[in-house]
Amino acid sequence: MRATLRAIDAISEWTAKAVSWLAIALVLVLVFDVIERYVFGGATVWAYETGTMLGATIYVMGWAYVHRMREHIRVDVIYVHLTPRAQLIIDVIGTVLFMLPLLYVLIDTSIYYMLRAWRIEEKLAETFWYPPAGPFRTVVVVALFLLAFQTVAHLIRDFYQLFRNKAYD
Repeated sequence: MRATLRAIDAISEWTAKAVSWLAIALVLVLVFDVIERYVFGGATVWAYETGTMLGATIYVMGWAYVHRMREHIRVDVIYVHLTPRAQLIIDVIGTVLFMLPLLYVLIDTSIYYMLRAWRIEEKLAETFWYPPAGPFRTVVVVALFLLAFQTVAHLIRDFYQLFRNKAYD
């Protein structure tokens, strides 16, 4: 079990490192668009949509890593004043009651839209470039699965710590 949890952690970390390189591509696309628009007076149709897809890819592929590092947003007004055990109980209850059902709905819906995008050859219509939607919708599904694996890994560790009073790793 430890090897599986470590593998999930490693995948989350590796994915975050790999996807972080897209930030350079995003900056280059945006700089090109700004130079094209303000220096040469033209606008590129593809730059806006490419920048949106790159930014969103960085965002969604980072979900699992952020969850791995436990850096996700939470309401700390009360949480930080609780004992570690009470925080653990809140984490377990929140994961079981909210996170896992939400992930199920998001994954189910995302798979539907991904398959639909590939089947009908859907195009993104934000601009007149019309790039295919399938690849980006696939990235969202992959990101949600990575987040689900990382969530289950955290839940296993939290249950272990809750019942054994010591960290799993």
